[in-house]
Amino acid sequence: MGQPEQRAEGAGPFTTRLTWQPPGGGTAVWESRLARRRGVLAVRPHGAAATRRIRADAVALARLRRLNAIAAVAFVIGGALFAAGAAVAQFGSGDATECASIYFVGGLFFSTGGYVSLLQVINAPRHKGGGEGRLVTGRWRWWSYEPVRVDWLSTFVLFAGTLVFAVDLLDSFLQGLNVQQVNRLIWVPDVIGCALFLVSGHLGFVEICHGRPCLRPHNLGWRIVAVNQFGSALFMVSALAAYTRPATDSLVNADIANWGTLTGALCFSLAGLLQLGEHP
Repeated sequence: MGQPEQRAEGAGPFTTRLTWQPPGGGTAVWESRLARRRGVLAVRPHGAAATRRIRADAVALARLRRLNAIAAVAFVIGGALFAAGAAVAQFGSGDATECASIYFVGGLFFSTGGYVSLLQVINAPRHKGGGEGRLVTGRWRWWSYEPVRVDWLSTFVLFAGTLVFAVDLLDSFLQGLNVQQVNRLIWVPDVIGCALFLVSGHLGFVEICHGRPCLRPHNLGWRIVAVNQFGSALFMVSALAAYTRPATDSLVNADIANWGTLTGALCFSLAGLLQLGEHP
């Protein structure tokens, strides 16, 4: 009793948007990505033509700006290093160890970006129902377990993908591996990491499109998710082309593997640059 009736949208167990009528009339809307990236929810008073935004407090907004900047810069640098490693491999200006070293440093930046993205979700202001609604800032946390939140699951899967890539990148320094060992220790983690990136991107679309297919090229958040997902698809193409055939001891297609990594990495750098603009 006394609580406003809410209309929830999303997919499966995930709620990505809530709409309700405040006591004074009108409409209030909480959206998952808008709240966690920009720290706001939208309210349109009864009879008003314009929507006003209720912002989180200064502590929450400062957190979001700081974490967003760190994650975005990490993805820009990580993507640039992956592109550089692929260019070295494609144009033959360095040996395998040099390529592996460049990829490894790039992987460290990717893992940093993945974990900081997860921190941004964990420490984002939370929706407080009732009245016109408000966003509440909680205490700082380094970890949480919230698999029923699509934003948490998306960023957790992304971070897990970067850790799997780290295994692949570390194994690439091993010497004297036979074909079976190369495929098991390097190629398999590569494919698993790419698959996790694709799953994370799909969950990102679930969040921003509220469980339905959508095309929103004028929405910055949608563009970021789309560019990242395209980069993930290119990474998967690269990984599949990097399989070492036992019969010939050669890659399926080295050119596709290198160009797929290079272009996919540039997509992540571009998404990082776009992410710099998605802040409170």
